[in-house]
Amino acid sequence: MNKQSDSEYDLVLQNDINSKGHTQWFYFRVTNVKKGMKVKFNMLNMIKPKSLYNEGMKVLSYSERRQETAPAEERGWTRGGEDMSYYQNNYKREHQTNFQRCYYTFTFTHTFDQDDDTVYFSYSQPYTYSDLTEYLCEI
Repeated sequence: MNKQSDSEYDLVLQNDINSKGHTQWFYFRVTNVKKGMKVKFNMLNMIKPKSLYNEGMKVLSYSERRQETAPAEERGWTRGGEDMSYYQNNYKREHQTNFQRCYYTFTFTHTFDQDDDTVYFSYSQPYTYSDLTEYLCEI
């Protein structure tokens, strides 16, 4: 994560596991936030030329504070975010022999609603090892 200002951060994603350099899935957390703080996140090295974010999909977020204090129906992962945009940028992808391809940037803004919170952001809801072991115990 590279800080551009107090309200904007650039992120360069690691390649998706078991892929040939794809970067589409993300999962990260932000800590020590203040209520009302509005932050823009820019993911600079997306690969796909199209994204569901341009079709209205929202980012998943999970607030530890909300998990502790909100009514049960408002807990867990929720979709949100503002000012989402997915577009081609000017960063060239390496190792493109026949022609040069550019990366794509996904940007979104999030306004934090709790002080001193830890908030997780993800492309899709993570399926944890704990989820797997619970499921295996059920069957």
